[in-house]
Amino acid sequence: MQQAKPKRRLAGACRWAMAAVAFTLALIEIGATARAQTDYPNRPVQIIIAYGAGTIGDVSMRILAEKLGAKLGQTFIVENRPGAAGIVAAKAAAAAVPDGYTLVLIGNSYAISTALFKSLPYDITKDFTPISALATFDFLVATRKGSKFKSMKDVVAYAKENPGKLTIATLSPGTTQFLAVELLKVTAGVNITAVPFRNSPDAAAALLRGDVDIDMDSYAPLKSFLASDKIDIIATTGKNRVPFLKDVPTVGETGLPGFDVTSWNGIAAPAGVPAPIVTKLSAAVNEALQLPDVQATGQRLGMVMHGSTPDELKSRLRADIAKWSALIETAHIPKQD
Repeated sequence: MQQAKPKRRLAGACRWAMAAVAFTLALIEIGATARAQTDYPNRPVQIIIAYGAGTIGDVSMRILAEKLGAKLGQTFIVENRPGAAGIVAAKAAAAAVPDGYTLVLIGNSYAISTALFKSLPYDITKDFTPISALATFDFLVATRKGSKFKSMKDVVAYAKENPGKLTIATLSPGTTQFLAVELLKVTAGVNITAVPFRNSPDAAAALLRGDVDIDMDSYAPLKSFLASDKIDIIATTGKNRVPFLKDVPTVGETGLPGFDVTSWNGIAAPAGVPAPIVTKLSAAVNEALQLPDVQATGQRLGMVMHGSTPDELKSRLRADIAKWSALIETAHIPKQD
């Protein structure tokens, strides 16, 4: 029995030494992590977007990426991954290492996808960490110059007197434009024929030819026709008037109170990004959005550039998922596989 004591002492010493080594390694790891967060970013940052080159999302993000690079001292690279209603881009971002070096442009389209698809390879509310909103943009209700529709009251009155005859150009089912028409039908209690087009130029061309009565789309694709006096804008779809179209009333002001369709985009990272990095990125984004040239570019594209806190972006995303889910159910829009 007396010979067992040295063995017990040796075993105890070994356990103490192993614990000390583990503790030291943990301290080293914590220190390295802290330094990495403090030094962030110390290499290029990738921003994945679900839009092709030259689109509004692409142009606005490249300008912001340039400003972030100048402020944070690193290159921010925009990577275009269009396709499958944003699923390709979101899936790639969700699978990335949550270290702040992969970001993703999210927006209202992701809230709609969550409400519309039966299943997705990611959960937008769980697999991402919101950082900041970037911009909001309303849609315009456009008519041909000389049209009999001078206001939304004219539109609603005609639709009630002629069920199914009023035609509104929109984009494919599942887009915000398409759901805006569905919300108009539900809110006004009218039967309107939505005519989906492959893209915005085709929809605008149909309006000018007289193939449809109204086109509901964003500012950028309608801007040139407005400047050449070929169309009139009789309403905007948001809660408040658009700052650069202050003379145009909202749909809610012209007989449909509560109608509100405002699209938006924001920036997020894979879930699990350290809080200090989120805070640093959010502050940098909010500061960059206030720069005069960024504001001017936003207006040129029909966007109101403004940031938010991460929690505000999270709340906006959840609210829109609930909103579009309710509309899809009320309007009996089939869920997509």
